[in-house]
Amino acid sequence: MTSTLTIPLFTSRVPKICLKNQSFPLKPTSNPLFSSRFSLSTHSKIMDSSIKSVPISSSNKTNFWIPSSDSNEIDRIVEETFSGYSDLRMQRRGVGVAIVWFRNDLRVLDNEALYRAWVSSKMVLPVYCVDPRLFGGTHYFGFPKTGVLRAQFLLQCLEDLRKNLIKLGSNLLIRHGKPEDIIPSLAQTFGAHTVYAHKETCSEELLVEKLVSKGLQQVTIRPEGQAVKSDQKPLNPKLQLIWGSTMYHIDDLPFTPANLPDVYTQFRKVTKGMCFVGGESAALGRVNEYFWSKDMLKVYKETRNGMLGPNYSTKLSPWLAFGCLSPRFVYEEVKRYEKERIANDSTYWVLFELIWRDYFRFLSIKYRNSIFHLGGPRKVVTRWSQDRSLFESWRDGRTGYPLIDANMKELSATGFMSNRGRQIVCSFLVRDMGIDWLMGAEWFETCLLDYDPCSNYGNWTYGAGVGNDPREDRYFSIPKQAQNYDPEGEYVAYWLPELQQFPKEKRHFPGISYIKQVVPLKFGNTNSSSSHARTTNQRSGRSNTDIRKWMKDSKR
Repeated sequence: MTSTLTIPLFTSRVPKICLKNQSFPLKPTSNPLFSSRFSLSTHSKIMDSSIKSVPISSSNKTNFWIPSSDSNEIDRIVEETFSGYSDLRMQRRGVGVAIVWFRNDLRVLDNEALYRAWVSSKMVLPVYCVDPRLFGGTHYFGFPKTGVLRAQFLLQCLEDLRKNLIKLGSNLLIRHGKPEDIIPSLAQTFGAHTVYAHKETCSEELLVEKLVSKGLQQVTIRPEGQAVKSDQKPLNPKLQLIWGSTMYHIDDLPFTPANLPDVYTQFRKVTKGMCFVGGESAALGRVNEYFWSKDMLKVYKETRNGMLGPNYSTKLSPWLAFGCLSPRFVYEEVKRYEKERIANDSTYWVLFELIWRDYFRFLSIKYRNSIFHLGGPRKVVTRWSQDRSLFESWRDGRTGYPLIDANMKELSATGFMSNRGRQIVCSFLVRDMGIDWLMGAEWFETCLLDYDPCSNYGNWTYGAGVGNDPREDRYFSIPKQAQNYDPEGEYVAYWLPELQQFPKEKRHFPGISYIKQVVPLKFGNTNSSSSHARTTNQRSGRSNTDIRKWMKDSKR
């Protein structure tokens, strides 16, 4: 703990949503997120030289972004960024001890929980709980909740967060166990008056918040500098939850979450392959490279549907998911880019994607657990197959369709898949194979570095036709997608080297020389019958017998 902690912080909200003018950009507001900015020590470097290039084989170098091997350059980028969002005039008048419970906000920049703790106390105790439940099995099918690649990314995030806190005069306490056990115990030990944390929206995370709050009610503390009086009621530490995971603040929406539009386009109009290293420092380095050094932001819209290479998209999603990067910071950098270089469709489209991210998070508040249910928010009754062998052919990239197989190989190898690829493999699983979409969603939960429940399950409900998309039976034709986004077969040949021997025009459908196709394609006819899935008017849902049998057979 420290009484001299200095924290860099970006303090302004994204401009409020304008009710009268529904175009983008939005009308500015004078209502900042915090009262003022505060200091970052300019006499110490932000991080040490531990961020190194990750060794990768020569066969896959072109698909990755690696942080610069020049640690001094990373130091400079981080320090300049922090300094740009800091103010040495901020004064501290707090008392006692405050705990910062880090969750999916593993950053120093634009972290309101850290800011509130610093302002309200003399000493700050930053804590991260390695919850064993995060490494258990998924709800329905028992896949690992956290795959190896995301676990490694998490460790890198924690290492970088600790280094940044140390450079600012603090540290990070990492404890293994359930937060509802650890946080109250620490509050009792250190006499903390408040626990600050960023609020989540999905049921498992909300339950943990409830249990932590309940545990804190069993803790009694004495106010600093005060004698205990006989008639004085005991004081309990408070859990102060703060909204900080979206670009737009929830209080600035022109509607309550319950009235959130069910179609993203309405919400937007109102609001307007790569190797990833975890941590805030790597995140800021990526922003600097993509926006400023390589100047790729200006062509984002033209390249965003690519699948091969490090710079077809921003690839900021893993750091956004872990909270190493604030969406408000990305917004601010985009606006700075527009001012200093160019404002065009590409800069708009990056913000468009961030609004999508916000939308799914707000949607999870409106519909709660229904986004995890088979019928989705609309309670669509569909009978799905849980054919294990079919699912495993999709999971392992052995479907006989190179575009599907290459994307699934990339996911397993890197923990990442392009947005285009995610839509294609989702459509294939639910439309062509007729497999239970929850199996796909839970497998993505296992593998994706950028997994967060709101975006993952929100996108899968859309793809499965049980979300709020008016085009509920959207279908991605593999021949059409291959022709549009990988016409020369470079992507499939990259992840499936055995296809390199084929002429470019035959790589997507190489015939009998490749794996036998596990199912026929619908080729866009969403009204055709399928032996693997059918919609019914009666309440059928999933078969409990199928679930129990599959779970029993799939134990590892």
